[in-house]
Amino acid sequence: MFKKISTFMIALSLAAVGITGCGSKSSESTSQKNTAQASIETQKENNAADPKDNSKGSFSVVCTIFPEYDWVKEILGKHTENAEITYLLDNGVDLHSYQPTAEDMMKISTCDLFIYVGGESDEWVEDALDDADNKNMKVIDLMDVLGDSAKAEELKEGMQADEEEHDHEDNESEDHEEEIEYDEHVWLSLKNAKVFCTEIEKNLEAIDSANAADYKANLAAYTKELDKLDSSFKKAFDDSKQKTLVFGDRFPFRYFVEDYGLDYYAAFIGCSAETEASFETISFLSDKVKELECKTIYTLENSDKSIAETIISTSGKDVDIAELNSLQSVSNDDIKDGASYLSLMQKNYNVLKEALAK
Repeated sequence: MFKKISTFMIALSLAAVGITGCGSKSSESTSQKNTAQASIETQKENNAADPKDNSKGSFSVVCTIFPEYDWVKEILGKHTENAEITYLLDNGVDLHSYQPTAEDMMKISTCDLFIYVGGESDEWVEDALDDADNKNMKVIDLMDVLGDSAKAEELKEGMQADEEEHDHEDNESEDHEEEIEYDEHVWLSLKNAKVFCTEIEKNLEAIDSANAADYKANLAAYTKELDKLDSSFKKAFDDSKQKTLVFGDRFPFRYFVEDYGLDYYAAFIGCSAETEASFETISFLSDKVKELECKTIYTLENSDKSIAETIISTSGKDVDIAELNSLQSVSNDDIKDGASYLSLMQKNYNVLKEALAK
C-alpha cells in the first residue's frame, strides 16, 4: 500500500498546493529539490559540529498531529520544560494536506521520539526514517500500535466515492487483490487514546528513566480523565433513542461510533478529496433524515455547511446543523487559547448531548 517517495522530493515544497485527499502528493521543481537538499545537508553539518547533549536530561519529541502532541505534554507534566516538543501541523493544515519542510525533516532526523499516525497520508515517513541521523530514535506508529484493531475505510451505502477511487477500481485487474486502506482517524476514540498514551509513557520512560515514576503517575491521572469522558459519552448514547448520526460532510468518526454501538450515514469517507456531493448522495441522505426523523445533521469544523443545508432543504424537514471537531486542524492559536485533546472532545460531548436531547 505504501509507495516509495524520495526524501528530497518531499523535504521542501515552498510552493506546495494544498490537497484535501488522503495520500495525495504535490510536485516540486528541480530548483526546489536542490534547495531542499542543500538545506538538509547544511543542517546536518551544523548538527555534526554541535551534537545534541542528552546528558542534562533534555530530549526531543516530534509529533505529526495535535492529539499526539497534547498526550505527550500531559504525560510529561512538569517535565515538559526538559523536552523540546514539536507539533508539525501547528499551522492548522490537516493530516491529508500536510507536506513536510526541510526543517521538519531535520527535526525528525535528530529527535529522540517520533510519533505519527501511520496511515496512507504518512507514506513520506518511511523515507524520512530511513535517512534519519539518530539511529537510536524511538518511533510510535499509531496504526501499528492498534494492530488488528485498526479499521478499514468503509464506503457505506449512500456515500459518494472519490473519482480516483472509481478509476482505481476500473483499472483493477481480475487477478490482483485490492489492497486495504485503513481509516486513519484513530485518535477520535477515547479508548484508543488510552492505548496510545500507554505506549507514549513507555517510550518516554525508556528515554528518561529518572522521571519514570512521574510519567506513570501522570498517565494514571490522565487515563482517569479519559475514562470519565468515555463514560459520559456512553451514558448519553445509552439514554438516547437516537442511535444513528447523519453527516452532511466527510466522516472521520468511525472509531468513535463503533465505541458506542452507533450507526451513521455520511456524504463522504473521512479523508475524501471530494467537495461536492452528487444528486444521488444528497437524495439518499435527505431520505434518511426523513426515515430516521433526524433533528440534527452534523458537519465538521471549518465546513461551509452547504451540503448539510442542501440535504435539509431537499428533505423538507426542520433540522438543525451541529458541528463536531475532528481535531484535524488545531493550530498554535487554538493551543494558546487553551485547546487540548480533552477540551475539544468535551465540546463534542456537549454538542452531541444537546442534539440527542431534541
